[in-house]
This record gives sequence, C-alpha cells and structure tokens, in this order.
Amino acid sequence: MWENQLKEIISGNYKSLARAISLIENEFEGYESLLKMLPTSHTPILGITGPPGAGKSTLVDALIEVMVGANKKVGVICVDPSSPFNLGALLGDRIRMNEWYNNPQVYIRSLATRGSLGGLHPKIIEVAELMKVAGFDYIIIETVGVGQSEIEIAGLADITTVVLVPEAGDEIQTMKAGLMEIADLFVVNKGDRPDADLFIKNLKMILSPTINGNRKEVPVLKTVASEKKGIVEYFDEMQKLLSAADNNPRKIWLLAERAYFLIQKKRMHDINKNELLNKIRQKGTSFNLYQFIAEFSHSPA
Repeated sequence: MWENQLKEIISGNYKSLARAISLIENEFEGYESLLKMLPTSHTPILGITGPPGAGKSTLVDALIEVMVGANKKVGVICVDPSSPFNLGALLGDRIRMNEWYNNPQVYIRSLATRGSLGGLHPKIIEVAELMKVAGFDYIIIETVGVGQSEIEIAGLADITTVVLVPEAGDEIQTMKAGLMEIADLFVVNKGDRPDADLFIKNLKMILSPTINGNRKEVPVLKTVASEKKGIVEYFDEMQKLLSAADNNPRKIWLLAERAYFLIQKKRMHDINKNELLNKIRQKGTSFNLYQFIAEFSHSPA
C-alpha cells in the first residue's frame, strides 16, 4: 500500500500527496510506516513568520510568482488559526493565493493549528518531511504568527524570515529574547509607508553585531509585497543564505530540535488528558503534585 503511494508522491502526483498528508494529520493506522520509508531529501524549507497584519500571505503570494517565473516547483504549507468549532483551518488569508491552486508548479496546503499553543500544526514536521520528497525545489511554511511560533519555526526551517511593518516601532525593543536569535533575514513589508526607512535604520542598529553581540550580520530588506516590489531581491538573498547554510553548524541544531520534538510527542502519546483530569478529581486539590506525577507516569496505560 505505502510503497505505491510513495512512488506516486515522488513522481509529483499531488492527489497522492494530499491523501498522504490527510492520513498523517489524522494519524491513520500505519502512517508511521510511510514516514520510515521516506528517502533523504535536501529540499530547502523556507519559514516565514511575524506578527498578524504584517502581510505574510501577500509576501508569499509574490514570492511564489518569482519562483514560478524562475521555473521552480513550490510547495506551500500555510498554518492557519483553528476554527473553535471543528478545529479546521480558517482560510481567509488563502484567498490572496487562489491564482496558484491550479498551477502545476505549485502545491498549497492549509493546516490548522488544532489548538497548538505554539502556532504550528502538531504534525508540521512530518508533513514537511513528506513534501520534501515530492519533487519541489522549495517548500515555504507560513506560520499563523502568534506567540511561540516565531521561535518554533526556527527548529524546522533552513532559512527563517521574520516579516515586520514600519508601525512595529516599539515592538523591536522586545525582540531580543526571541526573534533576534532565530531570524536569518528580516523583511520590512509595506515599505512605502511613512517612516519605513527610519524603522529599517533603527532595526539595523539593534541587529548590529557590535551592539547585540551576535557573530553574524542579519540582512534587512524592504518590500512592498502588494506591488511586487523588492521580491526578486528577497528571493536572491534567500538563495545566498541557503548556499552559505550548507556548512552551517546550525543544521545539526535544527535536526536535534526536530528529533527532540518527535521523541517528546511519541513518549507523550499514551497520556490521556481526560484520564489525568479524572484522577486529579478523585484526589481533590490538596496533594503533592510531584508525587502524583511520578505515580501517574509509572501507572499502566
């Protein structure tokens, strides 16, 4: 079963890819067998994140156009907020990409966060690894842009872009603990707005290796994605970073992060929250939490 499906995915069959992603999302029995059969692939993953309203979807749409124009095949994973009712993806932003859905060089898949606090889909690593063998030249992952997702995407992407807008202003003062460390590239979108150049100047000062103690200089680019301005330069800069990333020790860290996340999920797989709630309800509110955890962890499933 899995052998034939994998052959179809490798040959570029989008229907087979879509079915396999659904099986992984829903943890269909035996889906791990398919994952174990995946050949090694070096398809680069480009992570795009940033606060809501920064124009990430418009930027991705413009980037797809440049990539397709360069005769590249592009896989796109859009991680959207979940509907509170059915945990499906709210697809409002995807309307901006609707011209690519029937293009043979582009495959777009929206995934819901399904309540994940980090803003990424619980099966994002597995889905990304599957898409890497499907014959794409690039895989773009656009995150929902909430909280920890900006940090988590760094553990998945080969190049992480943080998208900001000139109005971010004071926000850049609070970035040092997170975004500054994980961004390979900053894009200031909506760069035609007032004070955009001043914002970029201040951002570059904060990013300066002599000020923040970082060993690398992080590029800052200006775009107006709605008008397709600065997108070619953005694509060229990412290609430069990718060519330099081959000997980057950060790749080992990326793999370790992915492995840690997958092992953590596997070991937590048999932990049932309802069972946990019932046992705590039986005990009441006055007990030693650490003793309880030790007992619960060693109790038979």
